[in-house]
Amino acid sequence: MRLFKVMLAAAVLFGGAVYAGKGPCELSQHGAVKVGWKAYKTPLKIGVGGTFGKVEYAAAALSGHSFRDILVGSEAVIDPASVDSKNTGRDRKLVRYFFEKMAGEKIKAEIVDIKAEKIERGKPKLGVVTVAVTMNGMTKKVPMRYRYFKGVMTAEGTIDLADFDALGALASINKACFDLHQGKTWSDVTVTFEMQISATLCHPAAN
Repeated sequence: MRLFKVMLAAAVLFGGAVYAGKGPCELSQHGAVKVGWKAYKTPLKIGVGGTFGKVEYAAAALSGHSFRDILVGSEAVIDPASVDSKNTGRDRKLVRYFFEKMAGEKIKAEIVDIKAEKIERGKPKLGVVTVAVTMNGMTKKVPMRYRYFKGVMTAEGTIDLADFDALGALASINKACFDLHQGKTWSDVTVTFEMQISATLCHPAAN
């Protein structure tokens, strides 16, 4: 009985270490990274979302034993001209009256930190990933809440265009879409990313 208790305690500790990304897990990221956005219009703050078709992603490492190993230092370069809101007329306006009003042809994002929350067995891994976003010639750190479950990591955060000195570009798109937006285009934009990360040699609950 004593031996069984010792083995059970070891199993619990081992499982906790794996969940925290400190055990012998082998994590590997693969496939494309999807970057999404949602902007807001009208006094009722109606959301309009989309993605970017061209995202160049350079992983810090393709495999490692923790999220920190493979994600911190990873970079994404986004081509704003590839914006896709499923409406070609809207996309042309976004490029002409918003993105082209800002300095630089690309948006860059680098993962600079990641912190996990308390792990609960059998539930998704949750935490905060900090991303340094460079847009309109300015760089700001943006916290994004992440969720990892069954091989998929998603993250969501909010940027304020005022932080990137982009209120001029905001005024431009608001003017171009004044009637459709009822004179109101909001400065906060929700940003998201999604990537595939497989976990092998892990406790089953870590997937």
